Parts: sequence; structure tokens; C-alpha cells
Amino acid sequence: MIPKEILRKVRYIELHTRHLVNDVFSGEYHSVFKGQGMEFAEVREYQYGDDIRTIDWNVTARYHHPFVKVHEEERELNVMLAVDASQSGAFGSKEKFKNEIAAEICALLAFSAIKNNDKVGLLIFTDQIEKYIPPRKGRSHVLRVIREILYFQPQSTRTNIASGLEYLLKGLKRRSIVFVVSDFEDDDFMKPLRILNQKHDVIAIQMFDKREQELPPVGLIKMRDAETGEEIWVNTLDHNFTKLYSEYMAERRQKFVKEAQNMNLDLIHIDAGESYVEPLVKFFKMRERRFR
Repeated sequence: MIPKEILRKVRYIELHTRHLVNDVFSGEYHSVFKGQGMEFAEVREYQYGDDIRTIDWNVTARYHHPFVKVHEEERELNVMLAVDASQSGAFGSKEKFKNEIAAEICALLAFSAIKNNDKVGLLIFTDQIEKYIPPRKGRSHVLRVIREILYFQPQSTRTNIASGLEYLLKGLKRRSIVFVVSDFEDDDFMKPLRILNQKHDVIAIQMFDKREQELPPVGLIKMRDAETGEEIWVNTLDHNFTKLYSEYMAERRQKFVKEAQNMNLDLIHIDAGESYVEPLVKFFKMRERRFR
């Protein structure tokens, strides 16, 4: 039995993201993510300006005036949501944790997909494959995906992004749009990410919180690694320590940005303490200009 609290969250997310899909992202998704090719739709009479190369000569000969073949985009796409469920996602310095924001973003993408008659699938991973739902269509399927992201209790707290990416490399037989949602606080995953990006259309959504990047000057605090459970006391009034910490976090994040650029990987940064709408809109508009 799914707790009522989870069902209320699912309902809230459905209503909230549907509003965004209809009012903010209307048409954006369709124009940004193209189909896999063109397929024949119909034959119609030639109109001034039509490309003569599209003339259907058999129909033209039959009716003694020109007809053209009309093709349309083969629209149906596979959209895969690959969500990092390691314990580092259970952090947030404001209203919501990173993993709660991730669920809303996944819902927004999923509802955008089904509105365009695309299929949506889900992979939940930690340092192992926790849950896989094959791509399907429909509102009830999307609601199941959202419930799993919110309600699923992973077996592990740790992260191994490479294992999730390798699972997709083996399992996705058809070219897909893959959203990898993670804080990317892990090592040794760039090679499978590069290969996946060559075979599929991959968009990395990096979740972060500013409080993870910069420590507030509040004195002696206990820092705990959410994934390993390891604890350490640090003095946040020590300027040298906090400076080194911030520089390390910034350098680590910048390294990932640079590697993503080198492999032409689309990367979206989402601050859990801010609205995710603006960075997503910015991404859609940037990508639309690129493929115009």
C-alpha cells in the first residue's frame, strides 16, 4: 500500500508539472527533440512552390495533373529517465531535497513526452541497478514512474554512475533520448557516458545545492558522508579550510563541465534552492537555436 503522503505528492507534481507543460513548455519539447526520420503521410495536388522532386508520377499520370507526396516526421521517440537514487540526493538547504526536485523535473519531462505521443521509461540506480521500467505511453504509466521516483526505497546508499550507464548501453536497442539525473559526485563514469552519448541523445541534469559548495561560518560542525556514513568534525570559522573546501568543490564541478563540453554533451545545472524552470527553458531555447 502506497502511503497517502506519497499519493498527495504525486498528485501535486502532476498538477504542477501539467501547468508548466501546457503554459511554459508548450511546443518547446516537440521542436527540440526530433523524430527518427520521415515517413510517407499522403498524396495531394501540386501547389505553387512545391518541390518538383516530390511529384508522384504514377498518380500524376492517372489524374492528368500533378500530385506530390507528403512526408511527415516519424514522431514517436523513446525517452529514458536515468535517476541517481544514492543517499547524496537526500539533501537540501531550503524547502526541498535534491531528489524531490529531481522527481518534479522527471515528471515535467515525462508529461511533455506523452503529450507528444512518445514513450517514457525509468532506470533507478545507486551503485547497483535498483529498478528498471521499460518505455511505454500513457498518463497512468507516467504516474507510475513518478511514484517510483518518490516512493522507491533503494537497497544501497552509494553511487556508481558507470554501472547505470553501462546497463543502458546494453539494454537500449533503439536510439533514445536519455536524461541522466544525478549530482555526478562520483568517479570513473566519463567513458561509458561518452559511449552512451555517441549512441543516444544524452542530456545530463546535474543536481546541486549551494550549501554543498560553500560552508556557512557557524563554528564547529559535524559533516557526514550520506553514502558511506563517515563523519568528521570541521571548524567552519577556519578560513583556510572553508576556502580549500570551496575551491575543491568548484574545481570538481568545473572539471565535469569541461569534460561534458569536450564530448558535446548537453548539461543542465539545477540548484535545488532555486526554480528549475529557468534553466530548463534556457536549455530548450539554446538547443532549438542549435538545430534550427
